[in-house]
Amino acid sequence: MRGRWGAWAGVGGRIGRYAAGVGDEGVEWAATRAWVESALPAGERVVGAGRLVGGWTSVMRRLRVVGPAGERALVLRSFVKPFFVRHAEGLLGREAAILKLLAGSGIPAATLVAVDPRGEHCDHPSLLMSLLPGEIRLGDDGAEQRTVLSARLLVAVHAVEVDDRTRPRDYQAWTSPERVRAPDATGRPELWRRAIDLIRREPPPYRGCFLHRDFHPGNVLFAGHGPQARVAGVVDWVETSWGPADLDVAHCSTASALLHGPAAAMGVASAYTAAGGRLADDPAEHLYWRLLDALAFAPDAEKVAVPWRESGRPDLTPALLTTRLEEYVGALLDTFDAPSRTR
Repeated sequence: MRGRWGAWAGVGGRIGRYAAGVGDEGVEWAATRAWVESALPAGERVVGAGRLVGGWTSVMRRLRVVGPAGERALVLRSFVKPFFVRHAEGLLGREAAILKLLAGSGIPAATLVAVDPRGEHCDHPSLLMSLLPGEIRLGDDGAEQRTVLSARLLVAVHAVEVDDRTRPRDYQAWTSPERVRAPDATGRPELWRRAIDLIRREPPPYRGCFLHRDFHPGNVLFAGHGPQARVAGVVDWVETSWGPADLDVAHCSTASALLHGPAAAMGVASAYTAAGGRLADDPAEHLYWRLLDALAFAPDAEKVAVPWRESGRPDLTPALLTTRLEEYVGALLDTFDAPSRTR
């Protein structure tokens, strides 16, 4: 599942010294720094950097830049892990194109500054962009309000207009019936067999639209509190695709189930349709997309836990995530699958 958990916080990363040739992990960064400074306006230079928490697929850094106009902050995404380095040209090239497309669209995405998708000038393939305001908020307090705000934004994302030149690639499924593994200690093996069987079919027909494809609470930045709360930014556009709106809603729903429990997850689709979004009319088709996403997290969703624990949710243990995932799959079958309701 490439690029899935590249979430990062828009504020608050620990700011440290940007060494002349070495980053905070002992990795060489001299060429990357030179490339960054070559992309800046005359007179600007990098004076500091700090890791942004939450990244899993890439190293994210907040850069302090000073120049004649004062100080500003930029964000540097670099692919360091071998798998993502191999796929960086496609991932970073896609993100750069999408950031250009979204400029002036009203979607609160970062502004592209420069990109080196093949790592021709940097130590690692990298993308430089503006720093968005806000922060990720993953706690249970205020989750319902954030779901409503996120759903409104997701409707706007799906309404982004593209042409033959700017349309993103078709979506890719992140699992298949053959790849799903149920939790080893499950007491409900029949539930998992039934869920897997329900994605053992051709994908349903759908109305295609512009998808973020990795839309979840860890990729949405918020500012303000209470009635003044608002979405300040959406990050991580490397997986942007063309496909059914149900798939983005499904991904956000699965993440909400893991963060806040199945009841919260079941409210995501309702918030989306209340905001004007349209999902599959046939419950069986909607269920297919929901399960296709949820089963990609099996058996324990530990990949989610690592960046989310770093971002303030140490309670998200593998055991809790496994339980919530199974309960969520059960809730989907109870709600949308008529055969399971009659058993």
